[in-house]
Amino acid sequence: MVRGGLARRQGGEEDFRWRGEDVSRIEGFSDAVFAFAVTLLVVSLEVPKTFDELLATMRGFFAFAICFYLLLLVWYEHYKFFRRYGLRDMLTLLLNSALLFLVLMYVYPLKFLFTMLIDQLFGFARNETIEPSQFPLLMVIYGVGFVAIQLVFVLMYLRAYSLRAILELDARELSMTQEEIQGCVLNISVGLVSVAIAILGGAGTISWSGYVYALVFPLQSINGRVMGSRRRKLPNSAEQRPRAPDDRSV
Repeated sequence: MVRGGLARRQGGEEDFRWRGEDVSRIEGFSDAVFAFAVTLLVVSLEVPKTFDELLATMRGFFAFAICFYLLLLVWYEHYKFFRRYGLRDMLTLLLNSALLFLVLMYVYPLKFLFTMLIDQLFGFARNETIEPSQFPLLMVIYGVGFVAIQLVFVLMYLRAYSLRAILELDARELSMTQEEIQGCVLNISVGLVSVAIAILGGAGTISWSGYVYALVFPLQSINGRVMGSRRRKLPNSAEQRPRAPDDRSV
């Protein structure tokens, strides 16, 4: 599996010791769910029989690429969390289940939104797939899903932070955990602003409901720079870290 290969090739990060080197059943099941979600994004499960059908299939390539990238980001955050902390307790299992449910629940809204946007951008759309009055509700659905996924990650990282003594997180690892929590909170703020614009602004300002997500990149960059600057002032404790315990089942 992908997780197993990555875990074998890498023993950790520069400032973070990996406590979950073995792929657990939770992660194995999660990988299967993510794979199924990607399958649902596929433009067409049937091989095109004519050239026109091939062109119609290829028109969905860009939307599929965007959706695949967004799912990959969620998968990587999931992978990183379990490599860093190796948690397998019941609360983490429940939070992970909620995350997988949200991923599957929002595959089709995600595909619908970006397929529609790409079709309109390149002039592929021939028939109206959505009424102008329905755009605000579409952005609300997307925004709620975005916020919910980020909220689950916040709760997962807070769970890890609450177990910092058991996990023996050092100062740098605590700082990186706090950075992840802050990053998710910033994403939640952006999603809530988008939802508020869609609800209060209506169809006239719906474009801004989508443009506001561009704030994610500068906000995450600022968060990373600020927390990275603070970590550089911390003593390098890599050589003083305790060895990973044999039992990683917290």
